[in-house]
Amino acid sequence: MSMLFDQIKLLHSQKLHSNVIKVAEMVLKVSEHTTDILTAPHKFRVLAYQGDSHYSLGNYRQAEAAYITALTFKEAWISANPPQTPYDGAKDPMPVLDIKYQLHLCLVKLKDNKQALTVLQSVPSKQRKTKINMAIAKLNHQMGNIVHAVTAYNKVLKECPLAIEAAEGLLSLGVKGTEVNAMMLEMVGINGLEWISGWIKAHAYLFQQTEYPAAINTLKQLDDNSPLCNSNRLLVAIGKSYYFYGDRKNALIYLQRAYRLNPLMQDGLCTLAMCLYMEKHNRDLEKLLPTSYTDESSIDSHMWIVLAFVCYSNSNYSKALCLAQKACSVDQKNIEALLLHGMILTSMKKYSDAILQFRKANDIASYLFDPHKGMVDCYIALHKMRNAVTAASNCCKQMNNHPKALTLYASILMKDPMTVSKAKILLERALNVDEYYLPAIYMIAQIYEQEGNLSPAVAVLHKQALDQPTCRIYQMLGDLSVKQNQLEKAFDFYYSALNLDPNNKRVMESLESLGKPCNTSTATSADSTGPVLNGSLLDATFSGVNNAENESTPFNNAVHEEDTFMDSDHEGSGSDISI
Repeated sequence: MSMLFDQIKLLHSQKLHSNVIKVAEMVLKVSEHTTDILTAPHKFRVLAYQGDSHYSLGNYRQAEAAYITALTFKEAWISANPPQTPYDGAKDPMPVLDIKYQLHLCLVKLKDNKQALTVLQSVPSKQRKTKINMAIAKLNHQMGNIVHAVTAYNKVLKECPLAIEAAEGLLSLGVKGTEVNAMMLEMVGINGLEWISGWIKAHAYLFQQTEYPAAINTLKQLDDNSPLCNSNRLLVAIGKSYYFYGDRKNALIYLQRAYRLNPLMQDGLCTLAMCLYMEKHNRDLEKLLPTSYTDESSIDSHMWIVLAFVCYSNSNYSKALCLAQKACSVDQKNIEALLLHGMILTSMKKYSDAILQFRKANDIASYLFDPHKGMVDCYIALHKMRNAVTAASNCCKQMNNHPKALTLYASILMKDPMTVSKAKILLERALNVDEYYLPAIYMIAQIYEQEGNLSPAVAVLHKQALDQPTCRIYQMLGDLSVKQNQLEKAFDFYYSALNLDPNNKRVMESLESLGKPCNTSTATSADSTGPVLNGSLLDATFSGVNNAENESTPFNNAVHEEDTFMDSDHEGSGSDISI
């Protein structure tokens, strides 16, 4: 009797899963007619082995059925043969804890999280292993059961103080960093874990959603002054923090560093793909695809998003849409997948459908700017200006009056002459927070120009030309100089603009209308070394800048260039100035 079971057990221990499935199926059938070939505990374990083997081969529905059969068999056997004393965990001939845990894994794979949680909760509280508490915490977290999630995470941390995912889960649910740090305090004194308190502190800032600068600075201190420096996980955390704060250029720097350290990374890969696409680094985006790539069936769901961005950047909207939909079906809370889905639908002019995707992303991550911008652009395209104003107003509230949110709101109010004055107030508030935010600068200069106040417009643009010269600033200064009948200054500004963007058609047309040749060499000739600012010539180095708009600076002195939600090569409607 035991010899048969021992042979099946051997197959299971040697990971011969397909053999286990075939043999177990036949032996279980035989046991229905010949009851003495397997004892009840052995039959229970054979059913469990069958479930394990199906799970290992990805047959989750069959694994679920095998585990349920095992649990049902035990219940029936106990009803017919009640034990004299209750089994304890160690002496139970048919232990169910691991089977219930495996059954929950099957249900998660089958996207039945509610039933998976029910299975785990059926385990008595005192018998729950740490892995069961962790699974209960994550499922409650995903389903929005905050109190139950916090309770379960606390149990995990008490048993395993280094469970960093449980710590991050508590922080994301609003538990104070000092409380979490106290539960992990004994870990700080261990050699090699000196960085743990800094990590917790940074994530406490990060999950507050209004303290991104503090989170970034804390994480960067770990990168500069701890043994954790140049760690893939740390660089991803810094990159994502920059991305959440709306600084894609710096996010890209750290995420690319992380990718170079670990080209197989999954955490942060979708964010990296989003940043590469937004910053128009299409060649680098294509390099994210594996060299062994043949089609989407040969890659995991993270790579589906990368491939979707590649297809979208090449205007293959139908293929990109299919991949984005697949990625969303696998992970319904993947922000980048939802945003990309909305962006593709916007490019296909399916604005109402796009709004649904942006709204889903906003429900998950209201602190991100891009979902708000996507909804506003779609409402404008549908000529629903009242909805656009409401969406932009909500953006300001949910992003704590971030300069991007204020500028987005102002961009809509500028379209109505009755609300231009309110737009001006919002732009001034945005520039009080970040005086270098270029979209706000462009817009407030336009308002000054519309009001006929050319001097304030010139002064605002002059200051930015000295600090962060761009083609757009010089073009606007040139236009204002023409209106002031200062043609020599206008020529200088236009030539400086062409130095930064030699193919800018708008500037070329302006020069031609003034009867000047569109030769960028004129701008660096002896007769014209640069535009006059405040009575003095611009520093000659400005004429040698190829693309100052792409330069990145440290966080505390970040230079903000135009932030575009849509790639200019793709169709889409929105505010006149990209935010």
